[in-house]
Amino acid sequence: MSLKVRLTVMSFLQFFVWGAWLITVANYWFGTKQWDATQFSAIFSTMGIASIFMPTICGIIADRWLNAEKLYGILHILGGITLAYVPQVTNPSSFFWVILVAMIFYMPTIALSNSVAYHALKNNGADVVKDFPPIRVWGTVGFIAAMWMTNLTGNKASENQFYIAAAAAISLGLYAFSLPKCKPQHKTEQNHSFLDLIGLTSFKLFANYKLALFFIFSMFLGAALQLTNAYGDVFLDDFKHQPQYADSFVVKYSTIIMSISQISETLFILAIPFFLKKFGIKMVMLFSMVAWVLRFGLFAYGNPTDGLWMIIASCIVYGMAFDFFNVSGSLFIETSTNSTIRSSAQGLFMMMTNGVGAIFGSLSSGYLIDHFFTSETGKDWHNIWLSFAAYALVIAVLFAVLFKHKHNPQEVERISH
Repeated sequence: MSLKVRLTVMSFLQFFVWGAWLITVANYWFGTKQWDATQFSAIFSTMGIASIFMPTICGIIADRWLNAEKLYGILHILGGITLAYVPQVTNPSSFFWVILVAMIFYMPTIALSNSVAYHALKNNGADVVKDFPPIRVWGTVGFIAAMWMTNLTGNKASENQFYIAAAAAISLGLYAFSLPKCKPQHKTEQNHSFLDLIGLTSFKLFANYKLALFFIFSMFLGAALQLTNAYGDVFLDDFKHQPQYADSFVVKYSTIIMSISQISETLFILAIPFFLKKFGIKMVMLFSMVAWVLRFGLFAYGNPTDGLWMIIASCIVYGMAFDFFNVSGSLFIETSTNSTIRSSAQGLFMMMTNGVGAIFGSLSSGYLIDHFFTSETGKDWHNIWLSFAAYALVIAVLFAVLFKHKHNPQEVERISH
């Protein structure tokens, strides 16, 4: 088996593990367990909590003491065992802690999978910029495949979704030990302080007004991502309570409909270079924010029959909403910081979006939905999505006014070489 095929299998399984339960856990929570929204929001905050500290800790371990592929395998096996235990949990508080443990094991594997792939490709004389994206895109395919499997096997509201994820995680963990060796690369001659090692020196970037503003908006956009991950599938599934929609395709295959979002994501990745060269970093990030407004607004007015096109359109614009900010944001960091702090700055960007932003979005949305948009008849999805759309619109307007950045076509060239 060639190196690229081996890395493709790793990428596919990496996100298959996540896709098997992430989008459908709301159906299990609200439908099977019938627990409330405030407690559910805490479940999605576990990814943020784990993202704040675990990737850094595991990065230090892989840099100094243990082969990255071995650490990667150990984490997936432990995460798989934890996911297999999830169906045994009988109350929401315990569910939170078990999922938190699972995320502590899972979240650092995203960065470690990249490290293993980069290291293997470089040692094999491959062009990372050219050869890695086609490998990484199979991760999104794996996420979609898991969503489809969970839905088509009738498990989108059952505990079996966690068993599917657990089996994939343990299989990937064992497979990881067969991957090319990625030994610790710590250079003993460099005298790093403890703050350097854990990435806290990057916080001095907040002294720069432009960068501070960027990180703050990253947090708010990270919150928006959690809203759609947490509530998208259960929103579509809730149409079953309306007789005219109960037997619709959308209700039966809500997870497959939601997977259009991930399919769109793979397509918009290909469009990013054109948009960056044509419009520049600020406009591409602004396009992302406007796409979030459309994502939520179209959900607010969509339905499984004459409004189906709105639901599908919402899923399509998700690709722009998600990719355009994450990729252009990473490019902005790359071109706005010096090499001595660039890796830490990228880590801070991920911390603000997937860490602080995820926690903020999960907890605040759960509280608002539970206290203002839930009644005895169910959830007021129309106004829930409209409030989220208004939130994204405010962010877009403030970003357009406050964030100053001139378009420089050479920025794209710099990141490419």
